[in-house]
Amino acid sequence: MSNIVIIEDHPDNARLAEKLLKHAGHNITIAEDGETGLEVVLELLPDMVLIDLGLPDVDGQTIAAIIRRSPEMKNAKIVAFTAWPEDRALQMAQAYGCDGVINKPIDTRNFSAQVNKFLNSSTPQQVDQG
Repeated sequence: MSNIVIIEDHPDNARLAEKLLKHAGHNITIAEDGETGLEVVLELLPDMVLIDLGLPDVDGQTIAAIIRRSPEMKNAKIVAFTAWPEDRALQMAQAYGCDGVINKPIDTRNFSAQVNKFLNSSTPQQVDQG
């Protein structure tokens, strides 16, 4: 199906998302920090980037903005993947060029469908809670 890069510094969150999305047929690559994530994204040019906003090295908003400015990534979906309060996460996601937000903790029953909704949409979805 789609190639997805998950930029997430919490290994348990990353592994759970990876497991669910691989089960749904997606190819998944995980990066544990913003700098590595940016390198991976610009090398692989995935269909989607799920990015934690609260990364330890470079914040997710900055990484999202850099990715969004890359001509090769202009059609990719960038979705904030965060535990931040919904209003703040949505505000930050919009300001930095994300297509929307998926809140953590994720609902394992609906997570793959949430991701697919973003992948299949031509317009920003904003917050998707399942």
